[in-house]
Amino acid sequence: MSLKIMLVDQDPDRSAVLEQALAEAGHRVAARITPGRNLAREVQACNPDVIIIDMETPGRDTLEQMREIGRDQPKPIILFSNKRDGDYIRQAVQAGVSAYVVDGLSRERIMPIVEVAIARFREFEALRKELHDTKNQLADRKVIDKAKGVLMKSRGLSEAAAYQLLRKAAMDRNLRLVDVARTLLTLEGL
Repeated sequence: MSLKIMLVDQDPDRSAVLEQALAEAGHRVAARITPGRNLAREVQACNPDVIIIDMETPGRDTLEQMREIGRDQPKPIILFSNKRDGDYIRQAVQAGVSAYVVDGLSRERIMPIVEVAIARFREFEALRKELHDTKNQLADRKVIDKAKGVLMKSRGLSEAAAYQLLRKAAMDRNLRLVDVARTLLTLEGL
């Protein structure tokens, strides 16, 4: 599979080596930008599959922009840097960096690093989706339980009977159970 890659590098010679190695592996550099530009805007315009940032000492602005990308338009981000500070590395990973590589890059290391970063990114995104889905299910469950409690109290029903009443109302109206529960709670609030 051919990847569309965005390079962020201030050194044209260094990025040329990187671009050539990526091209040899069948990938395309869709954009090459220099640090200091609005990275989030460039990512939105280019929509790359992978972002590779090669900076000797990335600053706080770069971290903030990576965090923004991770929040709004998640992509695998590979950061080549000479900065060995453990605290900074943790911050970079928390900002969405999939691979943090110290001590420069060599042609033979580029593709394995890209592949690991993509795999790690996909794994993280799957976990994030699972967490999001689980939180939504839990929130839905709480709404349904609250609606059952209202029915149990107002109609003197058992928990099973209240659930069956909600379920029947949802089926009759072709709605999700949680939507019927929300409507009931809204009407109860009036």
